[in-house]
Amino acid sequence: MKNTYVTIEQVAKTLGISKQTILRYEKRGVFPKPYRNPINRWREYTPRDIKRLKKILGRV
Repeated sequence: MKNTYVTIEQVAKTLGISKQTILRYEKRGVFPKPYRNPINRWREYTPRDIKRLKKILGRV
């Protein structure tokens, strides 16, 4: 089974916050650091990650 990954832009849209807010929260330690693609180093999020971020924001 292949993992389904989404980009930071898609996560921002789902959470209703900006991409920069996600990056800022990650830098401050509010959000955990996501998986990074070993080839291009882009952040990749799974549906489980998104669920976790929603919980952190109190949007369950």
